[in-house]
Amino acid sequence: MGKCLYYQTDLAGTFLFKCFHFGFFLLQMTLSMNTQRIILASSSPYRREILTKAGLDFTWHAPAIDESRYIGESASELVKRLARTKAETLSEKENSLIIGSDQIAECAGHIFGKPKNRSEAIEQLSRASDSTILLHCGLALLNTQTQNCSVIHETCEVVYRKLSRQTIESYIEREQPYDICGSLRIEGPGIALLKQVKSNDPNTILGLPLIQLFDLLSEQVQK
Repeated sequence: MGKCLYYQTDLAGTFLFKCFHFGFFLLQMTLSMNTQRIILASSSPYRREILTKAGLDFTWHAPAIDESRYIGESASELVKRLARTKAETLSEKENSLIIGSDQIAECAGHIFGKPKNRSEAIEQLSRASDSTILLHCGLALLNTQTQNCSVIHETCEVVYRKLSRQTIESYIEREQPYDICGSLRIEGPGIALLKQVKSNDPNTILGLPLIQLFDLLSEQVQK
């Protein structure tokens, strides 16, 4: 499976991606002939948008799980556990491929997720200012026919510009980024907060590493 996805930002800052490898289209054709349903175990509109743009036929359900971090649990362990747990909440769905995903941000050993309110969003972005944030994304794919669950961990390194208090507050007032990890709404004006993004998969920053997902799907449908 070739890893040939690329992204860019248009004038509105919206992420677009294109695939240039025949394997992508071959996988779509294989999935269309596969009788198993694809179900996204997430309520995230960003993950749904990624799958829709990728041309996958899927449904989604919002899993109700406890996302609390265990004492001493690392960021990578946390996102993998939560991704698996989300997928397994739908394990009773027959003849299905269940996608679970979770994302967390880490800065200098401090781990944080979605901000609960304005003051927490300000705190997150103040911590990120002139620093590098590591976005951890866990991805799980559960085959309910075999009960085989594959889980991977992908990271995205995000380098922030030096942000003034006024810049942070203006951004938060405009974007209201309370539904997204680290208070960063990358597909909008939030892109202006960044210097650089480093990742093997550009979709990782949006919470769903698509290249890795297609690899996992390909492995399942070829078994």
